[in-house]
Amino acid sequence: MAPADGASGAAFTHREILSILSGTLIGMTMASLDSTILTTALPRIATDLDGFLHLSWVITAYLLTSTTTAPIYGKLSDLYGRRRLLQFAILIFTLSSVACGLSQNMGELIAARAFQGIGGGGLFSLGQAAIADVVSARERGRYQGYITTTWGFAAIAGPLVGGFCVDYLTWRWAFWINLPIGIFAFFLCGWALRRIPVKYERRPIDYLGVALMMPGVVAWMLVTAWGGTEFPWTSPVIVILTGVGLMFLLAFALQECRAREALLPPRLFINPIVRAVLILQFLSAATLLSTAMILPVFLQLVAGFQASASGGFMIPLIGTQMISSIVTGRRMRKSGRYKLSPQIGFAAIAFSFVLFATMQPTTPAWLIVLYFGINGWAVGMCMSPLTVAGQNAADFRDLGAVTGTSGFFRSLGGSFGAALLWSVLILAFGNALAGLALGFGPEVLRGGPAAIAALPEAARNAILPALDHAFSEAFLVAAFIAALGFVATCFLKEIPLRTTSNRAPMPEEAGTK
Repeated sequence: MAPADGASGAAFTHREILSILSGTLIGMTMASLDSTILTTALPRIATDLDGFLHLSWVITAYLLTSTTTAPIYGKLSDLYGRRRLLQFAILIFTLSSVACGLSQNMGELIAARAFQGIGGGGLFSLGQAAIADVVSARERGRYQGYITTTWGFAAIAGPLVGGFCVDYLTWRWAFWINLPIGIFAFFLCGWALRRIPVKYERRPIDYLGVALMMPGVVAWMLVTAWGGTEFPWTSPVIVILTGVGLMFLLAFALQECRAREALLPPRLFINPIVRAVLILQFLSAATLLSTAMILPVFLQLVAGFQASASGGFMIPLIGTQMISSIVTGRRMRKSGRYKLSPQIGFAAIAFSFVLFATMQPTTPAWLIVLYFGINGWAVGMCMSPLTVAGQNAADFRDLGAVTGTSGFFRSLGGSFGAALLWSVLILAFGNALAGLALGFGPEVLRGGPAAIAALPEAARNAILPALDHAFSEAFLVAAFIAALGFVATCFLKEIPLRTTSNRAPMPEEAGTK
């Protein structure tokens, strides 16, 4: 299916590449806009649906399904092309967004978010694979500005739109806004990606691998979500889930070693660069996505900001991510090197979380903005180098598989980080309240900021320091995860970036240039 390594990326003109980018970026933008809008709407959603203690499941349910479907999309796209699969992912994502907005309780919302993740699992992985089809690893820095600017626009607008929906409309519009965007994305994707040639081949699909992977991943995600909160770590439920997850994942690994068209080809994990990239993708997502969940909650519960104001605080974090990613992509294009940026980035991420741990209700707004900017710049240094390094090290035939597998590890890391940090937060808050003997526990968070504000002044004055301490512990755990990422970057080998792309255009298209 894949052409020879010599298929030049120059076979596509700059204008044609931009046309293809327009079809892939709109899907990425929709997924980014959904996640950033949701960050500022989460506290109100949990309050209205009486589900504050299960807030992490709004994130975790999505990540569970997107985690398991990302490598499936990637492998299928290697066999059958990116366009139709990307349209299918957009359709599922859009219809599920409507269902999320219609939810009447937390259970319905979590179920709808799980279906939304089935679509979301393909939006990023298929989009990145399609871009890598036509842009060489070395030249990808040239187009990083388009990619990051589009994502950054959605990321900056998302918290503001989410805060506006919560304060002036209803949180349900945080999901319904995906309907017009999804319709536009569906048709634009169909038009733009028709330029990428596809050679269909009848090859077996690893259905057994899919059947073994999904329950294994879900079981271990339930362990991270329930361990220490819903059930003690040594309870029979957690022990059984751990064993069941291990059993399925071991069986999945054996199946991948024998399957003709493995869902996660073993040769990817034999490659030391790809292996290091997957570990780094896991660790970066564990800090990035969990931060997006707990920082707005800190701003609203501890610092006392309104939802729309907390969304405004996310602008410096996301804006610096965007600028840093663009600068890093251009530097990577000029130098052809990708290792130093994530090394510095992970060290700075760990430092920023230590700074977050020092934040208190009295911390000045300008200092919070500074801390957010440091974190955003550090994260931006890790974004594009990791993706490019993995795609550059893999064979062209595995381009979709490695991109989907990277998405798998990112989603797995994000789900793990969100569940872990939320569990640390709830446990630390519960332990602090137990020492105060106020007569209630973490369930006081069920009512959100309004419920805390309605407490007697003495109780409120006692709760806020306990809650601030709990957030500090969660931030320090995130700093430790980022420090592990810095250590992992030391094992990332550096090889020259390719100057060729995967696919050339159709012969009739080539003649029109």
